[in-house]
Amino acid sequence: MTQVSGLATTDPTAEEAVTPSPARRAVSARRSVLGPRALRVLRSLSPVLVLVAWQLLSSFGILDERTLASPVQLAGTAWDLIRTGQLQEAIAVSARRAALGFLLGALIAFVLGGIVGLTALGDALVDPLVQMLRTLPLFGLVPLFIIWFGIKEEPKIYLVALFVIVPLYLNLVAALRGVDPELVEVASALRLTRSERLRHLYLPAVTPGLLVGLRQALGMAWIALIVAEQVNAGAGLGFLINNARDFLQTDVIVVGLLCYAALGLVTDWAVRLLERRALRWRDEGRTA
Repeated sequence: MTQVSGLATTDPTAEEAVTPSPARRAVSARRSVLGPRALRVLRSLSPVLVLVAWQLLSSFGILDERTLASPVQLAGTAWDLIRTGQLQEAIAVSARRAALGFLLGALIAFVLGGIVGLTALGDALVDPLVQMLRTLPLFGLVPLFIIWFGIKEEPKIYLVALFVIVPLYLNLVAALRGVDPELVEVASALRLTRSERLRHLYLPAVTPGLLVGLRQALGMAWIALIVAEQVNAGAGLGFLINNARDFLQTDVIVVGLLCYAALGLVTDWAVRLLERRALRWRDEGRTA
């Protein structure tokens, strides 16, 4: 109920805010069926159930182990590679390439995103170029990169960087453009300095979108690395997989692919942990 010129009127938006719609009640009911702890247990159990089903299919001969090795055989292969040190060395080389490519791509994305998101001139000059890059088939650049940079580390790192730039840039620009204009006016009225605006206004506003872009960029980095390491790699997981392909060692190939997947899951888990800690203020505000 709202009071207008002494008359009591009904505010439908206020009643909607107080009384949730049937759709919202249904969503809340579905979410309340399983608690957070049960959901975490299910998240942990789902890969285990897949492995159990995989092993059973292999044991009963439904899956040919020469085509796709069983989990038990893969565990033995992984242990042999660990004992010889090949797996640790390959993971270290691939992780180094991914880290260097990600850092380079993130630096470029932050600079370009800041310029475009905060200035109209940057939006006019830089954004069309990045949008053109976004539409390019980046895997098609591999032959050009080999011609330009050779077959050493540079083409692999640069390809990873290119895949990192676009998702980080898009999320950063969207977050900067989504900052409430009224908050910007308040900052101007308070005569905040540029550093104070960045710390108290823009950083909290862009953090959620930036973390989403970070997760996307890390996933794209590992995908790009898988492709990049298939081209004349002298070390790393790609080199391990290529050698196994030449000798028809499907178990080694699957172990290498699972290592890629595990590295991607670890980096995604790290960003999720960072997100929970960095956005704790948002969750506290919702429960208050």
